[in-house]
Parts: sequence; structure tokens; C-alpha cells
Amino acid sequence: MKVVVGLSGGVDSAVAALRLRREGHELQGLFMANWAEDDSYCTIADDYQDARAVCRELDISLHRVDFAEQYRQRVFDYFLTEYRAGRTPNPDVLCNREIKFGVCLEHVRRLGAEHFATGHYARRLEGTHGVELHKAIDLDKDQSYFLHALELPQLQAALFPLGDSRKAEVRAEARAAGLPVYDKPDSTGICFIGERDFRDFLGQYIPARTGEIRSVDGLRVGEHAGVFYYTLGQREGLHIGGIKGRAAAPWFVVGKDIHRNILYVDQGVESQWLQSRSLRSETAHWVAGMAPAAKFRCTAKTRYRQQDVACQVHVLPDGTLDVLFDEPQRAVTPGQSLVLYADDVCLGGAVIAETDAPMEIRLRQETTA
Repeated sequence: MKVVVGLSGGVDSAVAALRLRREGHELQGLFMANWAEDDSYCTIADDYQDARAVCRELDISLHRVDFAEQYRQRVFDYFLTEYRAGRTPNPDVLCNREIKFGVCLEHVRRLGAEHFATGHYARRLEGTHGVELHKAIDLDKDQSYFLHALELPQLQAALFPLGDSRKAEVRAEARAAGLPVYDKPDSTGICFIGERDFRDFLGQYIPARTGEIRSVDGLRVGEHAGVFYYTLGQREGLHIGGIKGRAAAPWFVVGKDIHRNILYVDQGVESQWLQSRSLRSETAHWVAGMAPAAKFRCTAKTRYRQQDVACQVHVLPDGTLDVLFDEPQRAVTPGQSLVLYADDVCLGGAVIAETDAPMEIRLRQETTA
């Protein structure tokens, strides 16, 4: 079988290539450059050399393709638009659909390959009604959350050789095979930000505008650098000192008034102002091409690494979702992805549009008053 494997320069994609090579596939490697190399924080140059070293060890060819323009148009512009609107986007979901399994998959097919393999921790299995996206065996590394927006033809072309393995096993296999990246640290955070300060990076594109930090009862407790830089539930970076008459307890972001440039905070990690029982989504995407039913029960994640929570889903005529959780959820954030599961099968998901968190309701009412 003709297969192209995406090589990032990391250990996961290297072991994916190793396994495919051992299975006897007609294999080629592909390295994607999705960000401008003149960025001193970007590790593309080093990652490319690591990918080349892996290919030399496995005796396979390596193609390098530049999708920086497509990435900026299809992912990064959306990222900035969402932050300007006061939302917290998840660019990795869009990158998988638009870049890795979008323009990159198109390139793979031009190379004559039938499948595109990656180092994602997820499983693609044949179900009763066709191909399904399943969680990985290693739930701590499972990445089905980021793959839920793939179209069915994209998923059919995908291979995930690591889906049945645990991370420790992958590293041990890389070391035993003599792969040069066996001990390379995992990449973390948003790929185009790298190790730099998030505010410094975002400030290059969205000018900072200082404003008041207020408690939920309106008391000025500090000053923020720009409401765009904060997300719901955040504790770090608030720099709120001791407030007379208030307990010496940490403060958390509970709301963002974009129009008046006010950041609202409250004390207590489980503040009632952060709790929501329901949400409304944007138009949902279903892995199988359609919803399981107009109304159904399942489990959901509203952010990566969250434990699955039980909920009731109502699919509205316009394709959006009303979701009611069995228990209140903390810091459900507009712009993030709601991903739905039936046991370990990923059903699909949608971008969160709004919730019934008390502060969010209050700010909506004030905006429309």
C-alpha cells in the first residue's frame, strides 16, 4: 500500500513511520512548514533536520512542502478574528481539518499515495455503518478531540499507527530502534507561538488596550493589559494584590466585557460565576455525516484533557446544538470546541457559541440593553 507519513521531527511521527516501514508499505515521508522561518521562536529548521535524520535511519525519502500561506489564511486569520471578538479559539482543530488533512492530503494524493499517516493518538476503526473515529488506548494522550472536525473522506484516508499504544511504549520502541529523536521532548502549546510569551505574541497583531479589572460587584481591584489576553477560569497574570475587606484568596477571570474593556474576576476556583449547566453551539459537524438523532444522550468534553461529562443533546433545525449537562461545568468557554462521544467513539462536535454562566448572561443583557 502506498502511504505518506507526516513527519514533524518528533518521536511520535517517527515511530509511526517506523511501524509502517516494518509492515512493508511503500512509504514516503512529508514535512510540513506551516509558519515563516524568519521567526526566531519557530523550531521549523531544527524539526526539519530531525525529520531528515529519521528518514535516513529508515531509508525513506522525505518531501518538504510549504503551507505557510494556506495556514495563515485558513487557520491564523480565524485565530485572530476570534481573539478580537473576545473568544478563545482552538487552532489545532482547524489545522487538522484545513491543513494536515486538507491541503496536505491533497498533496499526498498528487504523490500517488492512498493514505496519509500521522503520529496522532487516535484510532480509525471500521464500524457497522462505516469508518469511525475512536479514542486512543492511552487516554492521557488521546487526540480525538482535535480530530473531531475531519470530513469522512479525510478520515478514510487517515492512518493512526499509534492509536493502540501508550506513550511510554512509543518512546521505548524509538530507543530500541535507534531513532535519533527517541528522547526529544514533546511539543506543547500552540505551534506558532512556541516558547514565547503569549501576550507578547498576540500584541504583535492585536494592540494592547489597558483597562479595569473589577470584582463581580463592581469594585476596581486592578488593571489588565488587554481583555483579549485572558480566558475564563484563568488565575495567572492578574497581579491583584491584597484588597481591603476581601479574603486573601486567589482571583479568577469570570467574564470579559469587550465593549467596555473590563475584565471581571471573582475569588474561589469554583466560583458560581464560572458555572454553567447548558450551552448553545455553532453548527455541528458529525463524523458519520449526520447526527445520531434529533435528541440523544452522550458524554462531552468542552476542553482538551477534560474528563467526559454526561449530557443531553438537542440538534436544532439550523444544525446548532442545545446541550444540557447533568452537572454544572466550570469555565465553559465560547470559541472552544465541544466534542461529543458515545463510549470511546467520537461522534463529532461544534464550536461553543454561548453558555448560561451567570456572568455571561449578565454581560449579554448589558450589551443589548
